[in-house]
Amino acid sequence: MRFTTYFTALLLALGSFWPVGPPSPGIVRGWQPPPGPYAAGHRGVDLAAPPDAPVVAPAAGTVTFAGPVGGRGVLTLTLPGTGAPPLRTTFSPVTSLVPAGTTVAAGTPIARVAPGTHCPETCLHWGLRRGDRYLNPLLLLRRGPSRLLPPGP
Repeated sequence: MRFTTYFTALLLALGSFWPVGPPSPGIVRGWQPPPGPYAAGHRGVDLAAPPDAPVVAPAAGTVTFAGPVGGRGVLTLTLPGTGAPPLRTTFSPVTSLVPAGTTVAAGTPIARVAPGTHCPETCLHWGLRRGDRYLNPLLLLRRGPSRLLPPGP
């Protein structure tokens, strides 16, 4: 349990940028982890984004892949200092603005949303993995402090 708490705190401290926006895009489809490695599920989050919208790095990292996969443009950003194996965040369908091997700071434009068939409307699929394990990419976002509201009438 202690490792899980540390891991979540690390993820929350990593980045503060939505990959598309501003300020934050609508979530077209949320993360639905599959019950097993080969079962159905949604291994990422679909964010509302028009074609050609800029995609920025949600955290500092190195572009480790930029190219087509199954007919769609994909970009993978590997995040250093996140343990072994390091966290990798992926974006599709995109047109890459930077080649593999490029190191980028958080907030750097790395791609543009490409038209695709992943969503009924154009969207950006955002994924997160550690090795073969899929994680919720929303954990990369910093959230503001919680605020209590006074009791209502």
